[in-house]
Amino acid sequence: MRIPLIAGNWKMHMMVRESVNFAKDLWELIKDTKDREVLVCPPFTSLYAVRQAIEGTTIKLGAQNLNWEDAGAFTGAIAPPMLVDVGCEYVIIGHSERRKIWGNSNEDVNKKAHAAIRSGLKPIMCVGETLEEKEADLTRQVVGTQVEVGLKDLTASELKDLVIAYEPVWAIGTGKNDDPAQANKTISFIRDVLGSRFGHNFSQKIRILYGGSVKPDNVDGFMNMSDIDGTLVGGASLKVESFARIVKFKYEEANQDVHR
Repeated sequence: MRIPLIAGNWKMHMMVRESVNFAKDLWELIKDTKDREVLVCPPFTSLYAVRQAIEGTTIKLGAQNLNWEDAGAFTGAIAPPMLVDVGCEYVIIGHSERRKIWGNSNEDVNKKAHAAIRSGLKPIMCVGETLEEKEADLTRQVVGTQVEVGLKDLTASELKDLVIAYEPVWAIGTGKNDDPAQANKTISFIRDVLGSRFGHNFSQKIRILYGGSVKPDNVDGFMNMSDIDGTLVGGASLKVESFARIVKFKYEEANQDVHR
C-alpha cells in the first residue's frame, strides 16, 4: 500500500516564531486525520525549532535542499549530516527553482540523491517540464531524462524510501494547474520509467506526488487519480487552514482503495 504523503514546501517564508506557531496550529487541525503522512519543510533557520514543536505528533520534518558534500569549505551550504542532526527525515532535491535560479543540473540532483541516501535522509526528487517543453511535446523526454539521470548509479534497495514529485514548471506559483487526468498520465509514465530501470514491484511501491498550484479546492481531484500518491504544496501550505484542508483531502467512495 502506498500511504499518501502531503508535503508543505514553505520556501523562503516564515520566521522562527511563525513557523513554530504554524506547526502547533496545524497539529490541532489535523491530529484526528488518519491514513496519510504529513510533512512540513520550513526554511533552514526554523528547522530545529519546528522539530521541537512537532515532538510527540505524527508530523514529519524535511529540508528544502542540501549540499552533496558532508563537510568542507562550502560557504552558505548545508551538509546532509547537519539536516539529520536537527531532526530532518526528508529533503527536497531538484526543485525547479533550484534548477532554474541556481543552475542545478540533472547530474547535480543525482549527487544530492546519493548524499541524501548516504546520510539516511529520504529524498523527494522533483521533476517537471517548462511551458516551452510542454508545448513542444517534450514532457516525456524531459521528465524521463530527469528521472533516469537523477537516479543514476543507485539501486532499488538504496531507493526504497524515494519519493518523486512531478511538478510541471509552468504550474508552479502561477495559479495554473495540470488537469488531474493528464497529470496522472505523466505520473503513470514516471512509474513506467522506474519499472524499466528497477522492476515492476519497485515502481508500484514508490510514491509519486503532484505539485503545481495545489489548493484546497482542487486537491480532491488530484488525489482521486490512480497513480497520484500525494501533493507537494507551495503557496497553499503557508496558511494553516488551507494546508489543513489539503491534508484532509477526500476520496470519492469508489476510490477508497485507489492506492492499495
